[in-house]
Amino acid sequence: MARGKIQIKRIENPTNRQVTYSKRRNGLFKKANELTVLCDAKVSIIMFSSTGKLHEYISPSTSTKELFDQYQKTLGVDLWISHYQRMQENLKKLKDVNRSLRRQIMQRMGECMNDLSFEELRCLEQDMDNAVRIIRERKYRVISNQIETHKKKLKSVGEIHKSLLQEFDIATEEDPHYGLVDNGGVGVGVGVGVGVGGGDYDSVMGYHPGGAHPRIFALRLQPNHPNIHLQHPPPPDLTTYPLLE
Repeated sequence: MARGKIQIKRIENPTNRQVTYSKRRNGLFKKANELTVLCDAKVSIIMFSSTGKLHEYISPSTSTKELFDQYQKTLGVDLWISHYQRMQENLKKLKDVNRSLRRQIMQRMGECMNDLSFEELRCLEQDMDNAVRIIRERKYRVISNQIETHKKKLKSVGEIHKSLLQEFDIATEEDPHYGLVDNGGVGVGVGVGVGVGGGDYDSVMGYHPGGAHPRIFALRLQPNHPNIHLQHPPPPDLTTYPLLE
């Protein structure tokens, strides 16, 4: 039986339409390949489905660009002239915008203001006042963050200092060799070791409470030095080692 004649009109069923497109597309590409092989022709086919999907065929001996170039040369037309003109117009707009921005920057630096009217000068002044306000707010925000950071650091140092004082009080209660040494007005020394020969301190930690920044320093006695009592100042041959400023 001969096949019935198909009426050429849009297929309403989307599934049937897609199947028909795929079959006829493959048949078209097959015919294009036959033309390329049998007739040594240069064939290019570009197809877009109803869903926007691209399908194309190009003869292996050429490329799409070469075919377009040959098409333009044969017909004496330029397919890209309209696109080039649009690009030139867009470039001109961008140059105008760049020129305007440069002029605004120079005006904010106090230049190129001779041609400005009173109203333009007033607007420029208002813009700069707004800019200064934004910059000042940002500066205050940065300063506030720095202040909060230093407060946290100061609080942490205070807690460490408090903890050290508590440890010192506990050590003083538990160890009878811990004591206070009158350092001749320099500060208060804390014995941290037992020396040789009847209670000499092998080393002493001194604390200077005076001044804006109290200091802690280490004191080391010479071996076999006579006993030091609370009422006596440190001997002249006492060696000091600064620990913490």
